[in-house]
Amino acid sequence: MADRTTARQQRNDERRRRILAAARERADADGWAAVTTRHLSDAIGYTQPVLYGHFPGGKSEIMLAVALEGFVDLTRRCRAAPGGKRGRPAIEAVAVAYLDFGSEHPAVYEAMFQQPIDARFAQDDTRSELRAGFEALADVLGDDGGGTVTEVFWSALHGLSLLERAGRVRPEHRSHRVAELGARFATDPTP
Repeated sequence: MADRTTARQQRNDERRRRILAAARERADADGWAAVTTRHLSDAIGYTQPVLYGHFPGGKSEIMLAVALEGFVDLTRRCRAAPGGKRGRPAIEAVAVAYLDFGSEHPAVYEAMFQQPIDARFAQDDTRSELRAGFEALADVLGDDGGGTVTEVFWSALHGLSLLERAGRVRPEHRSHRVAELGARFATDPTP
């Protein structure tokens, strides 16, 4: 009996992964407006009721799942980015990791920060994936205060990410912008 339960759970997990992968792929190619339950059910080869069996909330629940996976990935990248560096070099490495994530995964980034998802930020009930992302930024800054410094850093990164993706800033000056962030947010201003 346990083997059947495990096999069923593995099939369900695989279907769920396929649904999320199909949603990300379609959103990356054509935007979130193009992601529909009909498209997703066709893409994975299952009926819409099967899709709703995994995601009863439909598209909004799928976007939330994609966003939460995105926070896990972004947090992992930001934690790994310093590679043993501290201070300004670490801040700059995290800034690059954040900006690279936004440019490499535009649909995921959009789900995380621009689409209406059922996730509250900066509240007592904030999901652990969101908290971990914020803490990764706070740790590199050494922000052990109320989080305001981290919020300003995050806001700067978010603004730069959106401006880069929209082609509103000079791509060849990214390293200068990142250096400016490092200089402004490092407690020890020396590189």
